[in-house]
Parts: sequence; structure tokens; C-alpha cells
Amino acid sequence: MLILRLPEVKRVLGHRADASVYNAIRAGLFTTGVAIGQRAKGWPDYEALTIATARIAGKSDDEIRELVKVLHAKRTELTILRGAAQ
Repeated sequence: MLILRLPEVKRVLGHRADASVYNAIRAGLFTTGVAIGQRAKGWPDYEALTIATARIAGKSDDEIRELVKVLHAKRTELTILRGAAQ
């Protein structure tokens, strides 16, 4: 899994401005970033690609909000599974 920084996320989603991504996050239409440093955030590549694919497929905003919830839950699931494996 790759962690994408904001410029790559904008490219995947087709946004031109940073504010577009952050507005989508506030609207529940994109996942929140994960900390990759003290002042740096990134997004798992599969999340950005999944949301972009949903947009291409014509999913509604409500459907994408549900997808975002599922993706956030998957993060927690992956963390729990990784902890159990150690």
C-alpha cells in the first residue's frame, strides 16, 4: 500500500485546488488524512482510487459518504489485525 500526499490525491481525484480535497473531507466525501509525520498527512492509495472509481461509476454523494465510512472502518480493522499478528 502506498501513502499518497496531497498533490497525488488531487491528481487521482481530478481536483485542481487543495481546498477542494479539504472541502470534500468536511462534506464526508473523502477520507481524512493519516499522520505520516509531525506536520504531514497522507492518504492510502486504495482509498483515493476507490472513491475516484465510485465517482466514475456515478455513485451519489450519499453513497460515497457511506463508502467513506466503510473505508474509515477498514483502517481500524487493519490496525486490529496487524496488532493481533504481532
